[in-house]
Amino acid sequence: MTISPLTHFDAQGQAHMVDVAAKPGTHRIAVATGRIEMLPATLALVEGGTAKKGDVLGIARIAGIQGAKRTSDLIPLCHPLALTRVAVELKVVHASATRPDHVLCTATAETVGPTGVEMEALTAVQVALLTVYDMLKAVDRGMTIQSVRLLEKHGGKSGSFLAA
Repeated sequence: MTISPLTHFDAQGQAHMVDVAAKPGTHRIAVATGRIEMLPATLALVEGGTAKKGDVLGIARIAGIQGAKRTSDLIPLCHPLALTRVAVELKVVHASATRPDHVLCTATAETVGPTGVEMEALTAVQVALLTVYDMLKAVDRGMTIQSVRLLEKHGGKSGSFLAA
């Protein structure tokens, strides 16, 4: 894998917003994932819909979408994008030999424009998982957000990326 030069720094080494005015608009897609691990009793509240604050997964889905839309407000050098689609999926996953009980989040962000949507997909995942934490923290403060990462991206000059 070749690492490209960092584009958020000018010739003097100062941070700046990248000028994308000359770049052509292309259809861009990014998919990110992550999970929040919790106690079995906490996962049972999510699965049964009995958490005191309400529908944990439904609220987290909306929060993730809202987070994607607000990415440029949170990440200083991100361009505000006209998102054409944001989808956030949350799934209850019971413990296995390798992972504890958790909620898995996958977010897909799309746009047609001169710059990518990786940050929007990653932000959607983080905000959705933070919302799950917020809604359940009264019963399980030991929850941990794990393995947030970009799974794939398509479009633009650099082409496609698929995580190993």
